[in-house]
Amino acid sequence: MPSPFEGLLPRYDAVVIGAGLGGMTAANNLAKFGRKVLLLEHHYQLGGLATFFKRAGGHVFDISLHGFPHGMIKSTRRYWTKDISDRIHQLKDVRFINPDFDVRTTFDREDFTRILIEKFRLPAETVEAFFAHLRAMNYYDNDPRTTRELFEQFFPGRPDVQRLLLEPIAYANGSTLDDPAITFGIVFSNFMSKGVFIFQGGTDLMIGLMTAEMKANGVDVRRNVLVEKVHVGKDASGRRRVVGVKLRGTRLGEEAEVACSAVISNANIKDTVLRIGGEESFDPAFVEEARRVRVNTSSCQVYMGVREGETIPHIGDLVFTSEARPFSSHELVDFHTTSRTYSVYYPDTRPHTKTPRYAVVTSVNQKWDDWAGLSAADYAKHKARVIEESFRGLEKFIPDIRSKVDHAEAATPRTVNRYVRHVGGTSFGTKFEGLKVSMGLPEQVGGFYHAGSVGIIMSGWLGTINYGVIVSAKADAYLRDPDAGPIGEAAASAGL
Repeated sequence: MPSPFEGLLPRYDAVVIGAGLGGMTAANNLAKFGRKVLLLEHHYQLGGLATFFKRAGGHVFDISLHGFPHGMIKSTRRYWTKDISDRIHQLKDVRFINPDFDVRTTFDREDFTRILIEKFRLPAETVEAFFAHLRAMNYYDNDPRTTRELFEQFFPGRPDVQRLLLEPIAYANGSTLDDPAITFGIVFSNFMSKGVFIFQGGTDLMIGLMTAEMKANGVDVRRNVLVEKVHVGKDASGRRRVVGVKLRGTRLGEEAEVACSAVISNANIKDTVLRIGGEESFDPAFVEEARRVRVNTSSCQVYMGVREGETIPHIGDLVFTSEARPFSSHELVDFHTTSRTYSVYYPDTRPHTKTPRYAVVTSVNQKWDDWAGLSAADYAKHKARVIEESFRGLEKFIPDIRSKVDHAEAATPRTVNRYVRHVGGTSFGTKFEGLKVSMGLPEQVGGFYHAGSVGIIMSGWLGTINYGVIVSAKADAYLRDPDAGPIGEAAASAGL
């Protein structure tokens, strides 16, 4: 087995820690700026939470519920390739089935307006005022309201409307009624522009295309390498700056060190500050602020592979189901939640494959604490329970689904923690206050940046790609002139 350090250069301009979409985009962008870039991934698979795995019987599973706004087309075209951008297609059949309503929608502004007026009997002027208010929301306004308060302003006493509006966003980024209203408003507005989109071809094809593009641009990609430490030194003026990284191979445990002037971490922001950077590298007040950042919730998935040659009927692309009444953010993450979403993969999901295949991935929102302390026996029991509940729910739409599936397995918050090392096994990064810590990292240590899922706004596929673009622009500016002041958000975000 060759060492992951074979041919490693002693120095790079920039090292990127973690090959999620934010890390890969930052690495690719820096390489296009002409920088020598080293991208390090502790796992053998690139993509982070936007990746895939294979199982016997010809099964290929995307690891989580995927759906993103129309803006992904522009971002991937500009910062990746036209080939990737051209494969992004809209999901046009999104269903909501629960005790409050049964709705089928294309999940865009026009259709949602029609549903809110015709099915939920809301005045047209109220609906229009709500959408206009969301469009005007801005991160810099420092709006203290919660999403619950926002809903009560426009739709008082209507938990059914709250459910329609919030439930899909909760599955997208862990948002709750008690989070800041902006964390709902901006993300919901992005989806409402033109609907929900996916990458046609599967994440296996997408990650393959992105990897090829990075290597063509000169990114040195290394798998099975864990970054144990970012080395920080002080210049003549006493300012702290990145000087290198300490590495360890995850298979054989070999070690190496690489010098660099900039680091972009795609790890969780708490892990970035408290472990990889180390408390001694930052001001005590900054460390305390990082400690106070709340980790978002996580999720379970159930992967169902349909036997080759079998078919299943079209039941929708995304099917949000629940038996809970009324809607509750707490029930949505309960250990025994009845709320789950079925993401159905029909043959046109991977049209390039020779044999048509079907698969279903179930997602339920969960809390790390409910899973972390289970014994081996209880862990296995509850994984089996989640699989069984997923089958029972799906039988309402496909009565003979059990006879058609020849592979089923479950992932939990512990699975997320194992494979992407996120604090608390989170699927959704941190709460809103994480964004301030993330953006403040280079003010503490020159050349140290973070591009990960923080503050809900910088989350999901589109958020992490765009954040990777922003921090790569900041890192490039620093590499050009380490003594210049940091470029502003507007300059770094130009063109997004």
